[in-house]
Amino acid sequence: MDFARYAIHRPVNIWILVLICLFGGILAFFEIGRLEDPEFTIKQAIVNVQYPGATALEVEQQVTEPLESAIQQMSQIKEIRSRSMPGIAEIRVEMQDRYAGDALPQIWDELRNKINDAQGDLPPGIEPPQVNDDFGDVYGIFYALTGDGLTLKELHETAKDLRRALLTADGVGKVEIAGVQEERILVEVDQAQLAALGVAPDEIAAALADTDAAVDAGGVNAGEFFVRLRPSGAFDSLEELRALPVGQGPQRVELGAIAKLSREYAERPQQIIRHNGQQALTLGISGVSGANIVEVGHSVEAVLQANEHRMPLGAELHPLYEQHQIVDESVNSFALNVFLSVAIVVGVLCIAMGLRAGFIIGAVLFLTVLGTLLVMWLAGIELERISLGALIIAMGMLVDNAVVVCDGMLVRQRQGKSILEASQQTLRQTQWPLLGATIIGILAFAGIGLSQDTTGEFLFSLFFVIAVSLLLSWLLALLLVPLFGHYLLRNAKTDEDPDAAYNGPWYNRYRRLAGGVLHRPWLTIGVLVVLTVVSAVIFTRLPQSFFPPSSTPLFYVNLFLPQGTHIRDTARTASDVEEYLAEMEGVSGVSSFIGAGASRFMLTYMPEQPNSSLMHFLVRTEDAELIDGLVRQINQELPQRYPSADVTAAQFMFGPNAEAKLEARISGPDIEVLRAISAEGRKRLQDEGKVFNVRDDWRQPVLVLRPQLALDRLADAGLTRQAVARALAAGSEGQRVSLLRERDELIPVLLRAAPEDRVGSDDLLQRLIWSPAGNGYVPLAQVADGIEPTSEDSIIVRYDRERTISIRAEPRDGENTNEAHQRIRPLIEGIELPVNYSLKWGGDYEQSSDAQQALASTLAVPYLAMVLVTVLLFAKVRQPLMIWLVVPMAICGVSFGLLLTGQAFGFMALLGLLSLTGMLIKNAVVLVDEIDRQIDDEVPRLTAIIEASASRLRPVMMAAGTTVLGMVPLLFDPFFANMAVTIMGGLGFATLLTLLAVPCLYLLFMKVRPEETA
Repeated sequence: MDFARYAIHRPVNIWILVLICLFGGILAFFEIGRLEDPEFTIKQAIVNVQYPGATALEVEQQVTEPLESAIQQMSQIKEIRSRSMPGIAEIRVEMQDRYAGDALPQIWDELRNKINDAQGDLPPGIEPPQVNDDFGDVYGIFYALTGDGLTLKELHETAKDLRRALLTADGVGKVEIAGVQEERILVEVDQAQLAALGVAPDEIAAALADTDAAVDAGGVNAGEFFVRLRPSGAFDSLEELRALPVGQGPQRVELGAIAKLSREYAERPQQIIRHNGQQALTLGISGVSGANIVEVGHSVEAVLQANEHRMPLGAELHPLYEQHQIVDESVNSFALNVFLSVAIVVGVLCIAMGLRAGFIIGAVLFLTVLGTLLVMWLAGIELERISLGALIIAMGMLVDNAVVVCDGMLVRQRQGKSILEASQQTLRQTQWPLLGATIIGILAFAGIGLSQDTTGEFLFSLFFVIAVSLLLSWLLALLLVPLFGHYLLRNAKTDEDPDAAYNGPWYNRYRRLAGGVLHRPWLTIGVLVVLTVVSAVIFTRLPQSFFPPSSTPLFYVNLFLPQGTHIRDTARTASDVEEYLAEMEGVSGVSSFIGAGASRFMLTYMPEQPNSSLMHFLVRTEDAELIDGLVRQINQELPQRYPSADVTAAQFMFGPNAEAKLEARISGPDIEVLRAISAEGRKRLQDEGKVFNVRDDWRQPVLVLRPQLALDRLADAGLTRQAVARALAAGSEGQRVSLLRERDELIPVLLRAAPEDRVGSDDLLQRLIWSPAGNGYVPLAQVADGIEPTSEDSIIVRYDRERTISIRAEPRDGENTNEAHQRIRPLIEGIELPVNYSLKWGGDYEQSSDAQQALASTLAVPYLAMVLVTVLLFAKVRQPLMIWLVVPMAICGVSFGLLLTGQAFGFMALLGLLSLTGMLIKNAVVLVDEIDRQIDDEVPRLTAIIEASASRLRPVMMAAGTTVLGMVPLLFDPFFANMAVTIMGGLGFATLLTLLAVPCLYLLFMKVRPEETA
C-alpha cells in the first residue's frame, strides 16, 4: 500500500484519525479506570479446622495429615503449606500458575469436595472445615476509628453505621471492620450454693444449651393456609436468661438466684487495635472489580462527610492508607512526566532537525500516547503502576519510527524531490524494516505479558500497552508524517548538490571516525568484547533488588514476644513500643495491631497470621526519605530494649515481601531432630554476627500443665476425662455452653466458677469438680496423682506434607540481601544433615530464583520469534547474525550506568533492558537494510557501509538523544529510577554499537576489503 499517496491525497480520512486519537485520548484519560496495582487472582485458599482441646501434634496427626493427603490428590496443586497449632489446623493450598482466574471457582469446588470426602477420616469433636478462597480483596481505603470517651460497644455500633452508609457509595464492593472485641455472657456460679441445692453444673449447661438452638416445630393446617409453629424459649436478653429455671422438683430455682450473669469482653481477644495510643477499630474499603479507585475514593469521602454529623461526640476517623490519593498522584505525576518528555523530545528535535520537523515528530508522539490511552480504555485496561510503566517505557521507542520517516523525507527533499516523492521513496524503503523492527520490540515483552503464570496475569497490561503503542506509532508515522510534511515541509530549501544532505561537519567527522574503525575492525570488535566481559563481571556484582522500596511514607515494625505470651501482656508491651515509636523524630502516627496483622490494604501486603505474642505496627512518617534512617535505628535499639523478642522493622516494597529476607528450610520426619538442626543453624548465624533477628518459624515450645488423672479414682467419682476438662475450663476462662442471639450477632454464653472458687496454677489440685457419684464437689487432687509441668510444640509447620522448620534472619541495614545470602550459605550448608533430611533456600533468594526461572522460560520462545522475524526481514542469515551479536554488548552501558548511579538491578531495570534490546535491534535493522540497498544499487561495498551509516547518524542520534533526555524526569521517581538509568546508559552505548560495531561486523561477515571504495 502507498501510505504516502493515501495520506496526502485523502487528508480528510487522516484528519478523522487525528481527531479520534486527540479527543478520544483526552476523554479516555479522564474516564479510564485507575488502580494502584493491576488486578490479578491470588491462586491460594486456606483450609481452617478447629479441634478444641487437641495439642499441636494431635492436630497435625489427626487433622492436618488426613486433609493434606486428600488435597494432594488434586492435579492442580502447586504447593501445600500447613501450620498445626493447639486446637487449630491451617492449611494453605496454592494452585499452579497456569490456571486462569476464571477456572479457580471450579477448582475451589473440587477442593471443598475433597475436604468433605475426607471428613470421615477426621476424629470426633472437630468443627466443620472452613475453606477461605477470597484473597482478591484489597482494602485500599483504610481508616482507623477511635472514640474518645466511647465504650467499645459504642465504637462498634458507630463502625457498623459507617459500614452501612459506605456500602451505598458508588463503586464500593466491601467494607471490613477489624479489631472488634468479642463479647461474652458470663454465668458465674457459686459452687457452695450448687452443692447445697444438689444442682450439677451439667444441668445448668444443659438448660442453657436448650435456649440456643433454633428448632423446627413444623406447622398445622388452618383452613386454606399452612401455619408454622414457633415455640418460645429462645432467649435474647440477660433478663430472660436470669429467669431460666434450673434443677428439678423442689430444688428448681431461677438461674439468677444461684449465678451472677454479666456481659463482658473476652479475656483473650483475637486482636487489639490502637491508633496513636487510643483503642481503635479499622474500616477497610475495597472497590468493585474494574472500578476507578480515584472515583471510589471521592465517593467514600463524600459519604463520610455526609455522615460526619451522625457520628457520636468523640468518634474520629484517621486515614491510614488512601489508595485513591496515591493513584491520583501517580497518574498526575505520569501526566507531568509525559508532558516533560514530549517537551524535551520536541525541543531537542526542533534544535537538531528544525522547528517544523520537531513539531511534526512531537505531534505524532503526542497523538500516539493519546491513541494508546483510547485503546486501553476501550479494552478495559486501567491506569495502574504497570500500565503507566509500560507507557513510559514505550516513550523511548515511540519516537523512532517518526524520526526515521521524517529524516528520510527531509534528506530526499533537499535532493530536489517533491514532498510526495520524498515521502513515497522514504516509506518504500523503510516501512517494512520499521514494521519488522517494531514487531521485534513488541516480542521482547511478549514472554512476560503472555505467560500463563501469575507473572503474565500481573504484567499483561505491560505487553498490551507496549504492543498497542508501538504498532500505533508505526501506523501514525506512515500516515501523519507525510501529511504534516505536506503542510509544513513543502517549501523547505533544496540543495544544488544532491549529496549535500550528508556533507555537514558532523557527518564528515563521523566518516573519518568510521573509516578509521573499519580499517581496524578486529581491534574494534576485540575492544568491545573485552568491555562486554568486564561489564558482565560488574553486572554480577551489582546490588540486586527485584522491586524497589515503596515511596509511601509508611513502614512497619514486627515484634514477637516469646510464644504463648498472653495477648493482654503483649498489649502492655505494645503500649511501651508505641510511645518509643511516637517519640522518634519525623514520625507522625503509629497504629498498633496486637494478635494479628492489619487488613490487606495494599496488594503486596500479606497480613501476619494470628498469634497472641505478635505486635505489628504501621508507622507513618512526615517524609518517605526519613524511613531508611528510622528503620536502621529501630533495628538497632528495639532488640536491646526487648532482648527476648524477635524484632524486624522494614520498608514496604513495590513488589511482594517474603516472610524473611534470609530463610533456610530444613525438612525431615522427626521434630526433635529438626529443632536440633535449627538450633545449630541459628547459633552459627548468631556467632557470625552479621545478620540480625535470627529465629525460626516454630518458635519456642510452650509450658503445659498436665493433671495426671488416676483412672480408677476417676471412675469411682463417676467422672470422665471430658468431665474433668469441662470443669477445668469452667474454673478458668469458662465453658462455652450456649449462644445469645442479639439482632445480627451471636454472643457466646460461658459457664464459669465464681471468682472465689477459681484457682491459679499453684493450687490447681484444689480445683473443685462436681462428682455425680457423690452428688457434690470433690477436689481435683481426689482423682489426680499430681500436676506434671511439660513443654509442647505450639506450631508445627509442613511444606508439601513434610515437617519443615525455617531458619530465618535479616541482613544488617545497608547490606544487600544477595550478598548476605552468599555469605551465610556455607554456614548453613555446612551442617551435616541426617538421612531423610533436606535443605532448601527460601526468602528473597527463592522469590528471585523463581522469578528468574519464570522469566527465562517465558522469554525463550519470544526471543526465538524475534530472531525469526529478523531472518525473514532479510531472507538471509548473516545480516541477522551480525545484528544479534551486538545485543549482548549493550550490557556495557547498563552496568556502568547502574554502577555510577548506585542503582540496583531490579524488575523495572529488567524491563528497561528488554526495551533497550528492541531499540538497538530496530536501529541495526534499518542500518543493515540501508547498507544492503546501497550495495544493490552498485555502490562500492566499503563506501556503502560508510555512507549508509552516515545516513543513519541523525536518526539514531536523535532517537537516542530524545529518549535519554525524555528519561530524565523519571530519575527522581523511586519506582522507575533504575529503569531510567538502564535505558539511558544502555542506549547511550547502544548508539555507539549501531554506528560503529554494526558496520565493523558487516565488513567482517561480508569480507569487505578496504580497497572497495569509489
